[in-house]
Parts: sequence; C-alpha cells; structure tokens
Amino acid sequence: MDLVNQKTPLRSPQEQVPRPIRPSPNLKGRLQQATLDLLSGCDIQFRRENRLDIALVKNLPIALIFLPAADIPTFIGEGRVDLGITGRDQVAEHDAQLHLPEGEVSGVQEILDLGFGGCKLQVQVPEKGDVQTVEQLIGKNVVTSFTALSEQFFAKLEKENGADKKTNIKYVGGSVEAACALGVADGIVDLVESGETMRAAGLKAIDTVVESTAVLVKNRNTTNPLVDLIASRVRGVITAKKFVLCQYNIPRDSLSTASSITPGKRAPTVTALEEDGWVAVSSMVEKKQIATVMDELTKVGATDILVLSITNSRTD
Repeated sequence: MDLVNQKTPLRSPQEQVPRPIRPSPNLKGRLQQATLDLLSGCDIQFRRENRLDIALVKNLPIALIFLPAADIPTFIGEGRVDLGITGRDQVAEHDAQLHLPEGEVSGVQEILDLGFGGCKLQVQVPEKGDVQTVEQLIGKNVVTSFTALSEQFFAKLEKENGADKKTNIKYVGGSVEAACALGVADGIVDLVESGETMRAAGLKAIDTVVESTAVLVKNRNTTNPLVDLIASRVRGVITAKKFVLCQYNIPRDSLSTASSITPGKRAPTVTALEEDGWVAVSSMVEKKQIATVMDELTKVGATDILVLSITNSRTD
C-alpha cells in the first residue's frame, strides 16, 4: 500500500497522487548502520518505531520502507518503489531471474556506487578436496542462494567447454557454507567479505561470479522529481566521505608544481596573500592519499598545510 506524508492533503481516488520515494535499506550489521548514517547525512529525518518496516520522513513527502535486500530490486523493477539501497549482487540476481533477451534491460537502474559493503560472490570448494577448478564442477551438485546467477555462470561454462552434462544447482537460503561438509554439494556459490567464514568451514574460492558493493538504484521509468534531489544529496555525502579539504600557502613561482599535486575536482582555489609572492591554495584531495600529498607539498615549499574534514558537498 502506498503511503503519503501526513502533511500531504488527501485526494479523491480520481486525482493522481504522486507515488512516494521509498529508499529501502535493510542491510544487516555495519551495512545497515552505514545506510542509516547515509540517510542522516542527506538530512532525511525519520523515526522508525519498533517492529515497523515503514517510516514517514518528517521533512520530505516520502516514506521509507525497510525491506530485505533481495526484495528491493523486485519492488523497484516493478515500479512499486522509486529509489532503493541494496547490493549489486542482488540486482544482478534479480536481472538474471528475468531471463531478458539480449539487448534488453530490467526496470532497475544503478545510479551510484555507495562505496561500502564490498564483497564477492564466489565459487567455493573444500580446501582439501579433489576439485581445483570450476570446470571440474560441471555436471556436479552446487548449492547457493543465488540460483539465477549460478545457473547463468555454469551454463556459460558448460557451453565454453562443450559439456554434455548440466550442473545441478540447488537452492539453500542460509548456512550455505555447510553444504559441502554435510555431503549435499560438491561446491557452493556464496558471498565472501573477509573470507573468515569460508576458511572456518574448510573452503577455498576458485572463481568469482560477481563483485558487489552497496549501490543506490532507481526505477528506470520513474518521473518522481524527488529521485534526483535525493540522489544528489547521496552523491554529496559520498563525495564528502572520500575527500578532505587541503589548504596551504605556497610561493607563487611554485604554484604550478603544487597544483599538479593537488589538482582538485576541477581546479584548486587560489587566493593572493598580503605577503608578496605568496598565494593560499584550497583543494579537495582523496582522503586515502592525503598523507602522501602533504609530504609532496612540503618538498616543493608549501607551508601551513591544513587538512579539514568535509561533512557534505555538491560537486560535479
């Protein structure tokens, strides 16, 4: 059932009521917290009551629907939800289930890589077993919760190798890593983040089906103007997390060299100082590179180097 913000006046059934945007984060653990932090950074204010999967946003005419990550691409693809946060692996599984003709695309469109929740959907086998390559799994039993992607992966493998046997893909919703030890499967296809669970189960990865991260997705045909607004806010928060603002003073005759070290998103901001021959420079720098950048700036004569955090941004 569609919801409207309480501030929106009720309308008759004959009137067209804009469908609310419903970002749908339901990622567990630190992924869920990262999603909630992202919404907070976008100034999307809401209060989620205990055991309720719906929350009305206080400062925008939208509702949040908290759905399982695997369900989000379906709701978005069918146009029931305009905007969502889920894993790229879930989008790929959804698209694979549709069996779309070559050249056609689903109703789910990726807008932005959110930069967290990185993992890989990998083919895994017992570390001390006989299987060493994915080709050796052709025609055998493989257990996974990603059946469509697995069937697609092994169908391609079977075609490339001219195999006359079809790999038997079985669905298991949880504890996939136990399938080999229990004799249910010769191999599995499962998500790997750090690899600790895989190693603890005596498994090793022999191939990768999909590399995944959390992504912002939208319905391809949505015309809701709030989609672009929220996407812009999300992009600004993600950029702010990746960059810091580096400020320093440099002799004007060394400005060209310093600018090559800190080129910024478009160009550094340069301001003349009261002291002749000197300028102040401000530039966005990737956070992971800032220590090296400061070392290089010092070598070319920069002084008073400061690094400031960025809480939000709007950049191209």
